[in-house]
Amino acid sequence: MTEVSSLTGRLLVATPALADPNFDRAVVLLLDHDEEGSLGVVLNRPTPVDVGDILAGWAELAVEPGVVFQGGPVSLDSALGVAVIPGGSSGERAPLGWRRVHGAIGLVDLEAPPELLASALGSLRIFAGYAGWGPGQLEDELGDGAWYVVESEPGDVSSPSPERLWREVLRRQRSELAMVATYPDDPSLN
Repeated sequence: MTEVSSLTGRLLVATPALADPNFDRAVVLLLDHDEEGSLGVVLNRPTPVDVGDILAGWAELAVEPGVVFQGGPVSLDSALGVAVIPGGSSGERAPLGWRRVHGAIGLVDLEAPPELLASALGSLRIFAGYAGWGPGQLEDELGDGAWYVVESEPGDVSSPSPERLWREVLRRQRSELAMVATYPDDPSLN
């Protein structure tokens, strides 16, 4: 088997050619990527469900718009918390209840008491479900040109305008990818 270079902490940005409606204009933060597969959450799919409706204790810590995001099509009945800890990218010890994924971005143990993390959190988003790929599946999709792989920024997790995140992530790239941000929603209307 070929060695898999980890993309953990990077963003997968759906190309306009990606045909799967689950990932149309999706921006996925990869939380884990190795030879056993990949797991991530879609950062730009807010739902109408308030965080308080499913995880009351975490509601006041969740950043605006304060709703649950659909993290992907797998296990929609499960919840993941993704949080940014200011200064969390340095070598200092991670707070209890938070596991570093990449830099200042990490996963929150939603079974822990919220007050354990309240003072350390910079931002928190709650995701129902996740996006998952089996061994080699994501690499195949990358080879088919379904995704652009770009660096994440801590602010991507808590974007105040998730509906604009796809364009914003592409626009900040220092390559021809910035031009893709202008791709029309429906090219047939062009």
